[in-house]
Amino acid sequence: MFKSLIDLFDTLAPDDAFGRSRGGSPSLPLAAAVLLVEVMRADADFSGVERAAVHRALTALFAISDDEADALTAQAERTARTASDLFAFTSPIDERWEMPQKLRLLELMWGVAYADGRLGDIERHTMWRIADLLHIPQGAYVHARMRAKAAAGIGDED
Repeated sequence: MFKSLIDLFDTLAPDDAFGRSRGGSPSLPLAAAVLLVEVMRADADFSGVERAAVHRALTALFAISDDEADALTAQAERTARTASDLFAFTSPIDERWEMPQKLRLLELMWGVAYADGRLGDIERHTMWRIADLLHIPQGAYVHARMRAKAAAGIGDED
């Protein structure tokens, strides 16, 4: 019974701005930021252009200020360095976001992957793993990738 009460309070309590909800899972902004950072980190030599793409994605997703996006990105980078898997970050998003929101995140993640003008094998694999964990259908995954490539001005060479 005690656990049921705690679970009830956790569902009623809002997430803190960028950290963890009272239930211990990451807040939605932090979960999304970690996924974006994981795509950035998948490229062994990530650059400022990829970090800027993460920043733009966070401001687009959550309508936050530049300073808040910087703080969230820094927190996500710290969290990603110590994370043992992606499921802890995909799970709250998969449970609480509708498919259009998940597709928007996926497209923004593709934007991070293509920010430097090329897509590495590890970036591609990371994207596939995240999309699979978010239960995104293959067709929607491919279309999000095509939209991000077009937005980045990249042809069909890969």
